[in-house]
Amino acid sequence: MKIYEKAPAKINLMLDVLRKRDDGYHEVEMIMTMVDLADRLEMHELPRDTIMISSQAGYIPLDEKNLAFQAARLIKERYDVKTGVYIHLDKKIPVAAGLAGGSSDAAATLRGLNRLWKLGIPDQELRELGAQLGSDIPFCITGGTALATGRGELLTPLPNPPQCWIVLAKPPINVSTAEVYGRVRADRIQHHPSAARMEAALRTGSFHDICNELGNVLEDVTLNLHPEVRHLKEAMVRLGADGVLMSGSGPTVFGLVSKEAKIPRIYNGLRGFCKDVHAVRLLT
Repeated sequence: MKIYEKAPAKINLMLDVLRKRDDGYHEVEMIMTMVDLADRLEMHELPRDTIMISSQAGYIPLDEKNLAFQAARLIKERYDVKTGVYIHLDKKIPVAAGLAGGSSDAAATLRGLNRLWKLGIPDQELRELGAQLGSDIPFCITGGTALATGRGELLTPLPNPPQCWIVLAKPPINVSTAEVYGRVRADRIQHHPSAARMEAALRTGSFHDICNELGNVLEDVTLNLHPEVRHLKEAMVRLGADGVLMSGSGPTVFGLVSKEAKIPRIYNGLRGFCKDVHAVRLLT
């Protein structure tokens, strides 16, 4: 039997860092939603007790450095599964991009192996498993739109944004999430985005208010490290996107666009800055 899972990318509508915790993580407030750019995973059992991963992408690890591999190993160990698994990863989400591609692959692996091996693990338990591997994985297991607090693992479901187009553009650089968070000084942040106001905008379904409340305190760090991200953001505003923000620790910049007629100009204009550009819909 083969199992298929979709692993969508996420974007942060807002991201705030409140303080550095005693455990070394940062206390955050984030509102995240998913977009229709996705990796796809195919899984089937192997008779011997091993984990094998393949991919058409030549730039990702296929061993224990891969989060999907780690997720498979974790679920096998936790539930004493003695059969092996083969996972093929069809990679579409850019890596090291602030779009949680690796986390979403891990979440899809947990969901898929739960089905493949008929383990009957409830969603809450899957999220707790995922949290052991990465802070974005619990959200990626559930999907939708949510407020994430703690280190990102505590989730409160929210209404989805009104349907719109999303333009994603990633410059040809990779950004280390650990480095960006390592440079954040929560006590020196001048302007904190408001989770309460973004939540209110989502509940009223106001596209205009959602665009106005976009905010990410990691932008200052990444834009100072990589000026090309600033140029990309300025270009997206100039080309007519309604709301523009960097996702996560970057370097991907996304634009919310209400009218499809704007998409060709924005898409083609951004291709002059970078080749990795996608025009997609919200996954609602």
